[in-house]
Amino acid sequence: MKIVVLPGDGIGPECMSATVDVLHAASRRFKLDLDMDHDIAGHESLQRHGATVTTALLDKVKAADGLMLGPMATYDFKDEAKGEINPSKFFRKELDLYANIRPSRTFPGVPTRVEPFDLVVVRENTEGFYADRNVESGGSEMLITPDVVISLRRITRQCCERIARSAFALAMTRNRHVSLVHKANVLKIGDGMFLDQCRLVAKEFPEVTVDDFIVDAMMAHVVRAPQRFDVIVTTNMFGDILSDLTAELSGSLGLGGSLNAGREHAMGQAAHGSAPDIAGRNIANPFSLILSAGQLLGWYGQRKNLPAFVAAGQAIADTTVAAVAAQEATRDVGGRLGTAETGQAFARRLLEA
Repeated sequence: MKIVVLPGDGIGPECMSATVDVLHAASRRFKLDLDMDHDIAGHESLQRHGATVTTALLDKVKAADGLMLGPMATYDFKDEAKGEINPSKFFRKELDLYANIRPSRTFPGVPTRVEPFDLVVVRENTEGFYADRNVESGGSEMLITPDVVISLRRITRQCCERIARSAFALAMTRNRHVSLVHKANVLKIGDGMFLDQCRLVAKEFPEVTVDDFIVDAMMAHVVRAPQRFDVIVTTNMFGDILSDLTAELSGSLGLGGSLNAGREHAMGQAAHGSAPDIAGRNIANPFSLILSAGQLLGWYGQRKNLPAFVAAGQAIADTTVAAVAAQEATRDVGGRLGTAETGQAFARRLLEA
């Protein structure tokens, strides 16, 4: 498996270095023969090449088997005409990574205010209220007058159907329960279409229990009793917000992995940002990026029917639980190690398991 590795901005290089240590250990233990091709994006690419991402990099990623994208300073990139392209949006759109898979679970040893839970948010990734991916000619926000803005949302049957299918297929490997999250009481046509497509797909999975929740009520339900849920599927912006909430309920946003997957390509990406205020201090938590790498290996293994990759992905998830319980982690989740030392300890534990 060939993986393009882009370290990112801020804490990205530190977290990616720890993640690469883990990937090397997984490759050795499971005989994966991983080939990691290191390149650049973000601020470093902007300085060197005049753009945060280049067409040459996109071609390289398309030819590879997977992409690991480190945290990027996306808020800094405002003018695409000057090469300031949001790398995360760029790859999601160009590779048609329509499913953002965001697992969240509690970890023994990490204090929380909720009962133990294990759920996954499946978020549509390519349309919705995101103005940068809705209109072929450019952004879908319009300044009508100096005091009036209109923001358009795009919802299509195709995107609703394929994200629903991703969620139900995932539920079949878990507890066979899918919760549909929407705002169809207000967004009657758009979210109505989303619900209709989800229910049509549900008919193909009679073993799966289905319920649905209005998004504002869902926030309350998840905070009160996240253990009620298994797989949650929703549209883009609702999923963005809900997946951050569920990750934080687990004890830290840094404990939530994130995979962006399409039919042909996938990208592992930390659930958090580049945190420039702590960059270079060796205190950033690398677990989100490490877990995302495990998801990428699992995706590849399932797609290619290669059990060793699936096993490696599961081993990374299991080792995270053991590492956190043993306090072989950064201080934000109760550990006593730095970023680099966390990655090294994780790699050793993975090899010794």
